[in-house]
Amino acid sequence: MSTPADYGRARPGRNQGVIHDLGYRHYDGPRLGRAVITRALFVESAKGAYGLGRSARSKVMPMILLAAMCLPAIIIAIVTVVTKADAPSYTAYLLNTELLVMVYVAGQAPASVSRDLRFRVISLYFSRPIRRIDYVAAKYAAMAVALLVFMVLPLTILFAGALLAKLPIGDQVPNYLRSLAGAVLLALVLAGIGLVIAALTPRRGLGVAAVIAVLAMLAGVQAAVQAIADDQGRDTFAGYAGLISPFTIVDGVQSALLGADTVLPAQPPGIAGGLVFLLAALLIVAGTFGALLMRYRKVSI
Repeated sequence: MSTPADYGRARPGRNQGVIHDLGYRHYDGPRLGRAVITRALFVESAKGAYGLGRSARSKVMPMILLAAMCLPAIIIAIVTVVTKADAPSYTAYLLNTELLVMVYVAGQAPASVSRDLRFRVISLYFSRPIRRIDYVAAKYAAMAVALLVFMVLPLTILFAGALLAKLPIGDQVPNYLRSLAGAVLLALVLAGIGLVIAALTPRRGLGVAAVIAVLAMLAGVQAAVQAIADDQGRDTFAGYAGLISPFTIVDGVQSALLGADTVLPAQPPGIAGGLVFLLAALLIVAGTFGALLMRYRKVSI
């Protein structure tokens, strides 16, 4: 093998190749493959949704939102323990705090995908044995899990308050489980919507504005349409107006199929209506996942 000294003695113009031994050791260990890479991407993306492993500035907003999401639950739990009052509706809590959920989705969905597009690091991901579907699945799952933590923590605080107040456990456990099922479905729906909108632009600020604008517009239109229909006595139409917003879609599934309480003026008509709402939620999840796949198939590496 030639040495740097040999290379220095090579005459200009000679048609010969030179191999330099820089002393690097070859990697002889196992090649872990797609599954491990996908899992690592999922973990890092989920942690990044709360700024973990990133700069202190990245932790500020998600932690403030998480504290704001939990504060009402803490106050309600304390009041429940002290006064022995009835526990609040677990399923209604997410509807009453939907603005905080919107802001969290709007802030973290672009942080998860927009920067990869802006700084063109997609090519680094796909230079490894990872496919586009692996990338999309990891990002989708990470966003859904981060949202689930954001929503389940205050619900668990409410449940803990009810148990400390020694309220009938036979009533509290079913209600808590209904709220968890709704939180899982809502996390999947919102993660898909947020990521699809955020993946359309490499600019994080534009993605934040677009996500919160879409979610707020849907919620506002739904509330207006449902209120007008209910005021005119069109109960069936008012119930199906919940299909306009992702929050009320999930609330419709909880109330019609799981028997949960609702704060809305109308709900889906019967089991058939609940199945329609469930189908709508599943279509959103499948549709947004498919839209993300199509988006990243068009991304140049």
